[in-house]
This record gives sequence, C-alpha cells and structure tokens, in this order.
Amino acid sequence: MKTLITYSSKTGNTKKVAEAIFNSLSNCELKDIDEVTTLDNYDFLIIGGWIDKSTFDTKTLNFIKSIKNKKIGYFFTLGAYADSDHAKDCVNNIDTLFIENENTILKNFFCQGAIDPKLIAWMSTLPEDHKMHPDADRKKRWNDAASHPDENDLSQASKAFINIDL
Repeated sequence: MKTLITYSSKTGNTKKVAEAIFNSLSNCELKDIDEVTTLDNYDFLIIGGWIDKSTFDTKTLNFIKSIKNKKIGYFFTLGAYADSDHAKDCVNNIDTLFIENENTILKNFFCQGAIDPKLIAWMSTLPEDHKMHPDADRKKRWNDAASHPDENDLSQASKAFINIDL
C-alpha cells in the first residue's frame, strides 16, 4: 500500500504538520499540492490545507474536486481553537466535500496554527461594528495561535494516521 501526503501551506503551519505525519509513516511520499501530477499510484491520500472561511483554502479545494472513490485522511490548521464550534463546522464542511465525491474518510487531524500576519493587519483596520473587528477575545486567540502548531500538536499529528485500517 502506498500513501501520498500532500498539502497546501500559506504560512508554513500546514507544512510542519505534513512533515510530522510523513516522518511517522512508511511507504509514503510527501508533496506540495502543486507537485502532484497523478493519484493513480496511491492507495491512501492524506490531504492537508489551511482554513479559509470554514473550509479548505482555494488551492486545496480545487485539488480535491477531482478526487473520487479514494480512501482519504485529511488534516488542517486554523486560527481558531481546535475545540471550537468553528473547527467543528470546518470538519463538517470538509467531510461533505469528500463524501460528495464518494470518497471514504478514514481519519482526520486538525490543530490551531498561527494566523497570517497580513490577515491580522487587515482585520485590525476594520471598524468596530464589523463582525471581524479584533475585540479582546479575538486578540487573545491570535496570541494563543501564534505559538502553534507547537510540539504537542506535531506529536499528535505524527500519531494521527498510524495504524489506519485500509
């Protein structure tokens, strides 16, 4: 059985998680999504991306649209807390994308990741009445996210896809 781990990473968070997963598995390849030319040689796909508007980033979304009838694992990083309602919404949205194409999801993993400084700078300019304006809770979450993925996140990621029953 051959596994492909592929990912899209904007700030390096998702790449770190992909590398942690790769280092824990055997008989697998690690590729940036832009480097993938075929999926024919793989029995199991582990696909990673970062979260944008409660789902995968555009590059990852475009990549997974053509994946059909495959055994899938996926992972993502997000600025929100991993136990938040937002994270649960992301899981539901991503599950739906894969299931619509008759893929079988065997496992997922997600953790908090540092937020793109450009996004923080943009949100900091929003008026106070805007829903994305940085209130005290949002700023605390940004600060908490800044140290992620941390060693614990990477350790959990490295264990997430071991012993998958294919």
